[in-house]
Amino acid sequence: MAVTAPHPGPAPRPRACPAPIIGGVTITNGHTVPLAPPRVHAARGRLRDEPVAGAKKVLLAAPRGYCAGVDRAVVAVEKALEQYGEPVYVRKQIVHNVHVVSTLEQRGAVFVDDVAEVPRGAHVVFSAHGVSPAVVAGAAERDLHAIDATCPLVTKVHREATRFARADRTIILIGHAGHEEVEGTMGHAPERTILVNGPEDVAALEVPDPDNLVWLSQTTLSVDETMETVRLLRERFPSIENPPSDDICYATQNRQVAVKKVAPAADLVIVVGSANSSNSVRLVEVALEHGAKAAHRVDYADEIRQDWLEGVRTVGVTSGASVPEELVTEVLEQLADAGYGTVEEVVTAHEDLMFSLPKELRTDASGNPTRALGGRRS
Repeated sequence: MAVTAPHPGPAPRPRACPAPIIGGVTITNGHTVPLAPPRVHAARGRLRDEPVAGAKKVLLAAPRGYCAGVDRAVVAVEKALEQYGEPVYVRKQIVHNVHVVSTLEQRGAVFVDDVAEVPRGAHVVFSAHGVSPAVVAGAAERDLHAIDATCPLVTKVHREATRFARADRTIILIGHAGHEEVEGTMGHAPERTILVNGPEDVAALEVPDPDNLVWLSQTTLSVDETMETVRLLRERFPSIENPPSDDICYATQNRQVAVKKVAPAADLVIVVGSANSSNSVRLVEVALEHGAKAAHRVDYADEIRQDWLEGVRTVGVTSGASVPEELVTEVLEQLADAGYGTVEEVVTAHEDLMFSLPKELRTDASGNPTRALGGRRS
């Protein structure tokens, strides 16, 4: 996104360049993603209560929604706006959710694709997905006040990549090409890392030394697909080593486990999350793989289609790790209009993890210590 105004302190926030967009902003993540305007409640009364054989109900998966890393990143932008005033620039989407991003844009955040678009001396927040050392260096060259909101679990993978590269190991990174997290991780060891998108890539994989390999993974992948990729890697390269600890984050695993529990009993599973959210898209796939008769992803409740509910007695509902609970509440309200007013929560784990905010945000504008944890909305 182009920025057309300097940053002289209290000057008005710059405007985005014109584009065919919704809601006044455009964010890119390898491609342009239109952002819908933020809404507290979706349009009501659109779904009809059609009769089906048996009682209608909702199985609500738990855990769902915000994880501690997402909450930390969102709080970081909110506190940066409070502490420094607008505009605060954010490189890429702070998290992959159109509602969250557009809401922050309305509050004064300016989302850019590259630090080169940020005026010299301004404040910039790095997204939860992490950045490469080259991005950090680029921000320093522009004298930017950088606030690193990278999820600590992603930072762990970065440190592993750096350590293995220093030991002259070849790193097989399991992840999706073009995803911001993958680009950031590969940037920590670009000459030592080979990307594998999934099981289908293993047969053609060429490595310099089959006895000097270690695998790492993107944190938001399907657990089952990742383990299948690892199994195939082991068949070809028996000496490949595991990372010191599991790279797929606790929240991704927990949400997939919950969906696996809900899916066999569901005629339909609705996943709340954005199209560029890897973990949200994986939840749809996991639901279908584990017995759901149908599964769909929506950003907002008013995207639910009447024909999805034809003959459906049980609807499973969950949300990706970057989705605020208010959007799930909208979905439950829409389903209640269609007769699915009975809600049973299916709990497979309890989460109480919290992460410290970036050090720049652990005081208020006057320098006094303030709340320094992310995770309040998980």
